[in-house]
Amino acid sequence: MTSRTASPPHRAAVFVDKDGTLIEDVPYNTNPARVRFTPNALCGLQQLARCNFALFIATNQPGLADGRIAWPAFDALRAHIDQRLRDDAAIGLDGWCVCPHAPASASTVACACRKPAPGLLCDAAAAHDIDLARSWMVGDILDDIEAGRRAGCSTVLLDVGNETVWHVTPQREPHHRCTDLGAAAAWIVAHTPPAAAGLDA
Repeated sequence: MTSRTASPPHRAAVFVDKDGTLIEDVPYNTNPARVRFTPNALCGLQQLARCNFALFIATNQPGLADGRIAWPAFDALRAHIDQRLRDDAAIGLDGWCVCPHAPASASTVACACRKPAPGLLCDAAAAHDIDLARSWMVGDILDDIEAGRRAGCSTVLLDVGNETVWHVTPQREPHHRCTDLGAAAAWIVAHTPPAAAGLDA
């Protein structure tokens, strides 16, 4: 038994992409000194936490598969980010959802968890009693949006120039676009019924 049994049943969550959404994108970085939160990321997460959303980081980390990132270094970076969130903004994450697999190729089968697949979100929902229909995915590329939509979430795209392909389909069309996590949080709070966020009516 874990402390999650004390959480409100069928809680709404916000899944936040890591690189380019929560922190500035430094490819394959494991150096804590290079971690920089994106503009208004901390105040956005604080607003979501005050509204009782569960908060998860949902991230693809193919460097773990090809050796450019070692698990101990990634775990240390993750611990550093957790500590920074606690120290700088009094935010405690509900969990990390990490895909450690490389993209599918002619010789490999696609995993079920690498975004744009919805596996990271679906697994977190099953483990933490999350209602995906009342939850959100926030990311800086359309693979994040597709993962959210395929999981049944609403979606927000941080339109900051990190998406370069723009292969748009109905599953890859965000419900809303904005430029930082602070604006995303404000939109999410304004467009989620109080009961969905675990608030009193």
